[in-house]
Amino acid sequence: LHARYVLNLLHETRKHLKQLPNISHVSTCYSEEVTVCGDLHGQLDDLFLIFYKNGLPSPSKSYVFNGDFVDRGKQSLEILIILFTFLLIYPKEVHLNRGNHEDYMVNIRYGFTKEVMQKYKVHGKKILKMIQNVF
Repeated sequence: LHARYVLNLLHETRKHLKQLPNISHVSTCYSEEVTVCGDLHGQLDDLFLIFYKNGLPSPSKSYVFNGDFVDRGKQSLEILIILFTFLLIYPKEVHLNRGNHEDYMVNIRYGFTKEVMQKYKVHGKKILKMIQNVF
């Protein structure tokens, strides 16, 4: 995805998240299901498997993602792009909780910073700065 679109997505995500309270309340009734996921760690195939088995986020399919979206795996940025896009499309059904890997220093140590810089050589620093603002 072109850097301009990534930056635009990050800007819109940050704007949306700033309007939310620090604590999200997710409730369901007996007829509804909430899928809770955690620790994707850049494993895009895992996210695709979850969506394959449980369905894509939608007005009738809620998700809670419990952080650690990035680091370790090779497709952390793609996971963020997908999760942030679904968050903006379905703000009442997609909930993102920050994990310890959504931290600047952890990203340096475990590979996310390097991933972004390799994928976006020209705009990598700007994208990283905006991602940290979103985190």
